[in-house]
Amino acid sequence: MDKPAGRREWLGLAVLVLPTLLVAMDMTSLFLALPQLSAELGASATEQLWITDSYGFVVAGFVITMGTLGDRIGRRRLLLAGGAAFGILSIVAAFSTSPEMLIVVRGALGVAGATLMPSTLALITNMFRDGRQRGKAISIWATCQFAGGAAGPVFAGFLLQHFPWGSVFLVAVPAVAVLLAAGPFLLPEFRAPASGRLDLPGVALSLAAVLLIVFGLKQLTTGELLVPLGAIALGALLGAVFAHRQLTTAFPLLDLRLFRNRPFAAVLVSLVFAGVAMAGVGLLVTQYLQSVLGYSPLLSAVLFAPMGLGVALGTMTAPTLTRWLSPATAIAGGLLVSAAGSLLLVFTHGPALVMAGIAILTLGTGPLFALGIGLVMGSVPPERAGSAASMADTGNYLGGSLGLALIGLTATAVYHGVFPAGSTLAVDVTRPELAAQAKEAFTTALNVTGVIAAALFLGLALLVRTMSRTGAAVAPQPTMAG
Repeated sequence: MDKPAGRREWLGLAVLVLPTLLVAMDMTSLFLALPQLSAELGASATEQLWITDSYGFVVAGFVITMGTLGDRIGRRRLLLAGGAAFGILSIVAAFSTSPEMLIVVRGALGVAGATLMPSTLALITNMFRDGRQRGKAISIWATCQFAGGAAGPVFAGFLLQHFPWGSVFLVAVPAVAVLLAAGPFLLPEFRAPASGRLDLPGVALSLAAVLLIVFGLKQLTTGELLVPLGAIALGALLGAVFAHRQLTTAFPLLDLRLFRNRPFAAVLVSLVFAGVAMAGVGLLVTQYLQSVLGYSPLLSAVLFAPMGLGVALGTMTAPTLTRWLSPATAIAGGLLVSAAGSLLLVFTHGPALVMAGIAILTLGTGPLFALGIGLVMGSVPPERAGSAASMADTGNYLGGSLGLALIGLTATAVYHGVFPAGSTLAVDVTRPELAAQAKEAFTTALNVTGVIAAALFLGLALLVRTMSRTGAAVAPQPTMAG
């Protein structure tokens, strides 16, 4: 019987949620600061795109490598080193003097950020050996991740009313200071006892494959097809080579044999496509609030907050559901709730249904993120926890990028199908003679997005239920294994 966690472990968890909040807030808080910093630095439209994208782009590329690197050199060591780098680079970013400098620093922040997420999740797996406590700890971790994403724009709006744009970066410094001061005393060190050498060719293949795919998906939103599709195809080819190597090398970065466990595979697929639906809905809703309803960026951020708060509440309450339901049933039931929330967007013609829809949609994903990630982490021995965490994180990043690209393209097609004379929503709403038609066309695009999201969540619910019956049984406490 594993020993229950004590006071030190719970204090350690409080320290671990700090980098989780940092990464989540850094992904979302920059959007409100972008107009101000762009004006001061003289950033072009392309430079603005890279300022916002370079961070998440690099995180997605490096998270697989960093998850496995932590298994080899020590998870606490990697977390503290990455945290220190994150704090220093945040200061440099706050005082950047040119767009080029900020783009480079944001990319470097992405490398540091990639060390944080898999390290925190793997350390939680090591610290909480009791299944129920581990499930609760992972729920708290997931809650802080999504609450941080929701709070980022709101907090940034407050800072920008009183301080320069660099303040959105400096907010990370106190949290990093606490992590570095308390981490050595509260967090245990863990490394795989016989991890072997780091698979450098595998690192290069994974990095190239993920970066090319994410780049291609992001570029699809520009309307050009040749370069993005070429990048995606090349990334997929390198990904296939990477997968073959992982199945044949003695010391793989990722243990792809885990996909033989059907519930494990179902959860990872669900993480990807839930990310598709959530990112696509988020993209459309934020534009709807600002360009169609005419709200300010700060008020739009406040009205958008139910999306993050809904998933935070869902992840926090998910472990309680396992008192009456199996994890697979809880996850599938939650996805059905998400489908119902998505359908509210089909009838949206104002803020009330939008806020209700995104809150219910994200509330239903809570069991997937809490219990599902617990299942992923519980499916591997402790020495492979970093690798498993990187799988879950990569799935989230790929799902988000895929959602922004594909649902963004679909919404654009619907917009032009309903309003052939239009160009873009941002331009059309500034022309009085076109504004009403543009707003109506974009509302239709949001309605169609609701249908797509509902179909995705319904399909995922069926997938989880089917694969939990035909594959290995999902344990009553998915975080107990290992």
